Amino acid sequence: MAGLAASFGSGAMTNSISEIEKAELLLIIGSNTTEAHPIIGSAMKGAKKLHEAKMIVIDPRLTELAGRADIHLSPRFGTDVAYINGLMNVIINENLYDKKFVEERTEGLEELKNTVEKYTPEYVEEISGIPAEDLRKVARMYATTEKAMIFYTMGITQHTTGTDNVMSVANLAMLTGHVGKESTGVNPLRGQSNVQGACDMGCLPNFYTGYQRVTDESAKSKFEKAWNVSLPEGAGLTLVEIMHAAHEGKIKGMYIMGENPVLSDPDSNSVMEALKNLDFLVVQDIFLSETAQLADVVLPAATFAEKDGSLTNTERRVQLWHKAVEPPGEARPDWEIICDISNRMGYDMKYESPAQIMKEIAELTPIYGGMSYERLEGNGLQWPCPNNEHAGTPFLHKDKFSRGLGKFYAIEYRPPHEMPDSEYPFLLNTGRMLYHFHTGTLSRRSPGINELYPEGTVEMNPRDAVKLGFNDGNMARVTSRRGTLVAKVKVTERSPKETVFMTFHFKEAAANLLTIAALDPVAKIPEYKICAVKVEPIRE
Repeated sequence: MAGLAASFGSGAMTNSISEIEKAELLLIIGSNTTEAHPIIGSAMKGAKKLHEAKMIVIDPRLTELAGRADIHLSPRFGTDVAYINGLMNVIINENLYDKKFVEERTEGLEELKNTVEKYTPEYVEEISGIPAEDLRKVARMYATTEKAMIFYTMGITQHTTGTDNVMSVANLAMLTGHVGKESTGVNPLRGQSNVQGACDMGCLPNFYTGYQRVTDESAKSKFEKAWNVSLPEGAGLTLVEIMHAAHEGKIKGMYIMGENPVLSDPDSNSVMEALKNLDFLVVQDIFLSETAQLADVVLPAATFAEKDGSLTNTERRVQLWHKAVEPPGEARPDWEIICDISNRMGYDMKYESPAQIMKEIAELTPIYGGMSYERLEGNGLQWPCPNNEHAGTPFLHKDKFSRGLGKFYAIEYRPPHEMPDSEYPFLLNTGRMLYHFHTGTLSRRSPGINELYPEGTVEMNPRDAVKLGFNDGNMARVTSRRGTLVAKVKVTERSPKETVFMTFHFKEAAANLLTIAALDPVAKIPEYKICAVKVEPIRE
């Protein structure tokens, strides 16, 4: 996307975590970093406190980092394209963009200029609520700082305009030349452990390993020869599309590994109906999750500490882990289970060890080409690492983009799929908290963590609480067009007026009962971050 395909197609950081301390400015968009990514959040706080880096946070909610920031912009939810276009409008009109970088390394500037021309700070203020002068100040700071890093998370991706938002961020970074250098770049922070490695290894419906497209005949032929199989034509379905197909009876069987879609997918009631509609459901996991409870067969898997393997983190670093203890009972490493099933289904799949699997990965995956278990000992290696002499890549796009010239994409603002109305007057925003991880399958089994934060809440602005007659701790019924739940109200200034915030960690107050499965048309990511709800007191 926008010339940064190698990193954005994978969702990986263009730069490294260690570069944060050398940055002069951190622009953090739609990321509650200290709660969702506390180690990186700590590095950001250190950069500000110890190295006097400037910090700009763009987020509708008053997160911890927003409270520490030099500037906090609080836009209306779902207006990311508008205010990013506004930043570029200022940078272009005030002649602050990096002309040398743009002329030598990009294309499409004129089309971008024509599009962002109407996104004046005053026009953007009407759409986003960001004061025009604040927008100008941020644009000038970002454009004129030499080492400026952008960070974002699902606050801008989990929208029906998620692809547009990411491409807009790429436009902004290229326009200012903040790409291909140390302590710059565009740095998405991944949502779960090894989600980066899963994407790298082809757990996406349109890629083989290392982002080799399934529509590329040479890549397809390479894998067919290596595996001695005929591979299907074209891309498969994404997770939400799979659930829709199961609901419609088009998919009859499903094999789910280490995932709990009953709580993590949007519109949970529909997800449960889809899973119950299957002829056969297999779940491979370490605990009997809400999803596993619906399965016909549950396969017990080993945890990370009970097996050897590798993990790829958000900065593209591939690291080894070593087995510390034996898996209990019948639990086994995932790769052994998969091999056994494959062999019993008639396809011979025999590996002696994870190291042998990594050897095959390196042979078939150019960005992992120089990686082996021997070389990964210690601190690991960052891809791309194309050969055994290569030391890995701390930051991407140093001399050129993967497509050659970086391409600007002219993008217009589009509103979210579902907005509040008279029947459902509140906007629901969902996210994470520091104490719990994802659907709570692991963290809610910890007595200490549960004592600190035992239940889900509905965050509500004090002015809305007064209007509806809520006090802190009162019970509320929250309803969308898809479901309803009951949870305690937490009155806080963190949430803007006429919005509520919930996490998806708690099955007793599962936010995804309410969320909508509307998809980004390109990336097919659901719009977790915005839907319309009503909030009603529960009278005793």
